[in-house]
Amino acid sequence: MKKILSGLLALTLAASLFAAPEDKVINLWSFTDEVPGMVEKYLAAHPDLGYKLNTTIIATTDGAYQPALDQALMNGGKDAPDIYCAEAAFILKYSKGDMADYAMPYKKLGIKIDKAIKASEIAPYTVDIGSNPKGDVTALGYQSTGGCFIYRRSVAKKVFGTDDPKTVQAKLGGGSGNWDKFWKAAEECASKGVAIISGDGDLWHAVENSSDKGWIVDDVLYIDPKREKFLDYSKNLTEKGWSNGTQDWQDAWFADMKGVGAKPVLGFFGPAWLINYTIAPNCGGSKVGEGTYGDWAVCNSPVGFFWGGTWVLANGKTKMSKDKKAVVRDIIQWITLDTSKDGLLYKWANGTLNGEGGTKDSVSSGVVMAKSNGVLPFLGGQNMFDYFVPANKYANGKNLTQYDESINMIWRDQVRAYANGKKSRADAIKDFKQTVSDTLGIDIE
Repeated sequence: MKKILSGLLALTLAASLFAAPEDKVINLWSFTDEVPGMVEKYLAAHPDLGYKLNTTIIATTDGAYQPALDQALMNGGKDAPDIYCAEAAFILKYSKGDMADYAMPYKKLGIKIDKAIKASEIAPYTVDIGSNPKGDVTALGYQSTGGCFIYRRSVAKKVFGTDDPKTVQAKLGGGSGNWDKFWKAAEECASKGVAIISGDGDLWHAVENSSDKGWIVDDVLYIDPKREKFLDYSKNLTEKGWSNGTQDWQDAWFADMKGVGAKPVLGFFGPAWLINYTIAPNCGGSKVGEGTYGDWAVCNSPVGFFWGGTWVLANGKTKMSKDKKAVVRDIIQWITLDTSKDGLLYKWANGTLNGEGGTKDSVSSGVVMAKSNGVLPFLGGQNMFDYFVPANKYANGKNLTQYDESINMIWRDQVRAYANGKKSRADAIKDFKQTVSDTLGIDIE
């Protein structure tokens, strides 16, 4: 009997040696393969850790990601996410809103977060967005999405006689905090047969982020005066021919990037990712001289804003061993705070994560961007970081709510109806309020 028991014990021990321990798995939830790819690279570079990655990727299409993630967080258990991602459209829900209690403060992971943020010069707006109601940081990103004005050099020369970023910025009122010079520039563009922007959507993110208050104040729907002015801005852009009347993410919008729209367009408001992943693929070329490739430059926007981004969170409700918690901490630090040349931020900024020659992007650390090479042939050899570093400091993350994605869509539909003469200003505002109330159950005055 003892021999049989000894044999069974030996088999059990042998099996445990070959099986991957359950606690040696990192469960990661995301809506794209971007962050999973980063974590795979980290684990591959640290084989001694012995951890495997179990990834769940659910696209945000049709709103599928959030309900699935919420269920996984609430259910807990061994399949619950250890690390999960949220994008700008819904990060507030997970950092400050209904699901905020699940996010573990970075300091509880063992990160000296205040010191690290200061040392890395992390963009303030990303910290504001990633802090819970108690003020603890529970989420940070790797990209920074502070916005600039991205303009066509040849069109700037046609209108202003120069494509110099400092001169164009002065013409547009870049960094002024108001739109006065921008609208004068719109008139100047129109006199030369040029649209200053493609459509009102190009302006919306800058207007939205420059508001003093968000959509909800004291649990009641609120229209900040700066956001209400978007009605007039959109009307003027439409009626005065200051835009081509396009809608973002539609064919006509992309045509303006290629330079084949109704009228030449001076530029677009956006972060570095708009250059890399939207304008460049739609410019009609892949090298200088093809389409509008190389005919672009950036300068600072009249008002500070950001657009987009991904934040990384750790699950504070799941049971982690001390060892696993340390690995989760190190992964998150490597993605969001490490300023060394081996950190994700440096590789992301310089386009070297997947080898040389990759896409350069603006990152959350000012320290990293200061020592990185942001020169792009697409921008005529300009170093985009000269303008995106200050843009990240101008951006505001304190006027957001967890309902912004839905409310913004409703608002922009009503604004478009007013701008195109389908509704009166009063009816557009009235219908906006009623639709928000009916759709989201938010109180209106």
